[in-house]
Amino acid sequence: MKIGVPTEIKKHEYRVGLAPEFAAAYVAAGHDVYIQKGAGEGSSYPDELYTAVGCHILPTAEEIYATADMIIKVKEPLEPEYALMREGQIFYTYFHLAADKALTKAVLDKKIVAIAYETIRDRNGALPALKPMSEIAGRLSVQEGAKYLERPFGGRGILLGGVTGVLPANVLVLGGAGVVGRNAVAMAVGMHANVTAVDVNLDALTELDKLYEGRVNTVYSTDHAVKELISKADLVIGAALIPGAATPQLIRREHLPLMKKGAVIVDVAIDQGGTCQSSHVTYHDNPVFEEEGVIHYCVGNMPGAVPVTSTAALNNATLTNGLAIANKGYKEALKANPGLKEGLNAAYGKLTCKPVADLYDMVYTDSDEVING
Repeated sequence: MKIGVPTEIKKHEYRVGLAPEFAAAYVAAGHDVYIQKGAGEGSSYPDELYTAVGCHILPTAEEIYATADMIIKVKEPLEPEYALMREGQIFYTYFHLAADKALTKAVLDKKIVAIAYETIRDRNGALPALKPMSEIAGRLSVQEGAKYLERPFGGRGILLGGVTGVLPANVLVLGGAGVVGRNAVAMAVGMHANVTAVDVNLDALTELDKLYEGRVNTVYSTDHAVKELISKADLVIGAALIPGAATPQLIRREHLPLMKKGAVIVDVAIDQGGTCQSSHVTYHDNPVFEEEGVIHYCVGNMPGAVPVTSTAALNNATLTNGLAIANKGYKEALKANPGLKEGLNAAYGKLTCKPVADLYDMVYTDSDEVING
């Protein structure tokens, strides 16, 4: 199979779909790998590292898309890339279709095979390709939140961990029992903040209680609880997730006046629509905006800020399934792996992700119909 890796064109996205050592695994399996010139530079991988392991360098995205049977990316295709997509071409990347109706329509109109990292499951039902980026985003969320709590950045002027004789900041993690949430909790606890985790998963909240031996407050998520807790919070981490579907908006616009002036919301879930109704996507060069006196940090590709770490972590999680698709073809690979089959969001104009079909009131097709057809 011909594997194509284009340069990511999302604003301030520095990751790359394949690092050289992982591209080498495809070459060793007998596939031809084509890398767009300079695609790896943001992650500190010059073209020479790719040619050294047998990859081919092509100068433009147009040539990559025209050549490849399978495109391996990091972020979802953007509008300038829609015209480059070809019927039957396999895309192996994050899609987050529930946050982008225009992309969903383009995927269906172009009749590509869309295999989305974020809905692939492992044998335990977990989301292996989402996990490493969620870990990074969860940890970054506290790091960034602590920065924007500083007065020069518009925040309240609070040190997250406080000091002797002065109380620490109150950190509220919505969706605190998920992967993003647990990593945010760990970072906030490590920085000596006063941490509260909110979730609907009582078993997971119990695990947090045991793990932190009472150092983390755990609260079952209700509208009343959220409104009460955000009024006390200095930093809110939006970490709620429903796989493949739009994120529940736990903080509505009318809740913002309840919050402290200069409080910070880091909406990690923005790539699935956001935990806060007032959120909208921002970028690393202008990551925050203020509404009702509350600082919103809503970068849709947070792990892109640490591409050396995140490219390696993503490749670790996606290589095995990617090789299976390349070696067997997508139909046979999906037949052999029910968890990978969960990643099929669309194929040949048919939408196979039910949460997205329900959200947009579109026709849903069971993936078995596509795979066995």
